[in-house]
Amino acid sequence: MDYTATQSGFRQRKLQPNMRLRNSSTDAADGSQLFEDTSGAGPGSQAGYSRNHQAGPQAAGFPGQSLLSDPMSNLAMAYGSSLASQGKEMVDKNLDRFIPISKLKYYFAVDTVYVGKKLGLLVFPYMHQNWEVSYQQDTPVAPRFDVNAPDLYIPAMGFITYVLVAGLALGTQNRFSPELLGVQASSAFVWLIMEVLAVLLSLYLVTVNTDLTTIDLLAFSGYKYVGMIVGVVSGLLFGRLAYYLSLLWCCAAIFVFMIRTLRLKLLSEAAAEGRLVRGARNQLRMYLTMSIAAAQPIFMYWLTYHLIR
Repeated sequence: MDYTATQSGFRQRKLQPNMRLRNSSTDAADGSQLFEDTSGAGPGSQAGYSRNHQAGPQAAGFPGQSLLSDPMSNLAMAYGSSLASQGKEMVDKNLDRFIPISKLKYYFAVDTVYVGKKLGLLVFPYMHQNWEVSYQQDTPVAPRFDVNAPDLYIPAMGFITYVLVAGLALGTQNRFSPELLGVQASSAFVWLIMEVLAVLLSLYLVTVNTDLTTIDLLAFSGYKYVGMIVGVVSGLLFGRLAYYLSLLWCCAAIFVFMIRTLRLKLLSEAAAEGRLVRGARNQLRMYLTMSIAAAQPIFMYWLTYHLIR
């Protein structure tokens, strides 16, 4: 057997599949092609593609361009914005009639020195002499410049601290639960709102002309939380007797504080200076001042006595 013939035959058998592949690719090119061959595309086809690609977005356009160019839609948007601004002004005006939202920044303009002096005044008001609020161009100065000015920082922090101390007291007695703590906080808040509403109604019935606002009354009514916290903490640390003694001291202090503060707001100028003024209306103002001051110790005891056992 010839080795050369055998080798040539092997080459022929090995080359036959390649020849079939070439023939099949040629047949497929003659028939229907699955994909278009773009490898041989000239510059003209590329230029056409770039022109079509650039003209596509311009031909499509922005989807909301026709809407924004419509004059009726612009008019509707302007009318809607004017209605929204008018509604906002109306809501702000109606809210400002009852609670001056724009003046809330004044009641939180405090600093550390003011808070320390105010807390000392609430606990020991007996040595304080000047109780008048300072004014600058018919406007009361910020609380951080005058210890006699009412603020909302101490009442707000006092309320939150009272709720936390109440939860601590309930926990020491194995009576803590989120529901019970929520009831404690909501009841204290409801009593505070009812107290302010009762004072507003009393001022309306007595026809007292005063510059006290609703927020002022809310601030004065919220100062009692300081004494409540002192009483509860003393009871938790030293027992029930310490609770009664400290609460009695704080009740007397808040009573004196409210009398000396509100008499300048509710009584006439002569009565506020300590002179005897006869008259039914002035007596009603005096009774109202005493009632507001006397209500503070009642609420202090009512909201704390069940926390100490």
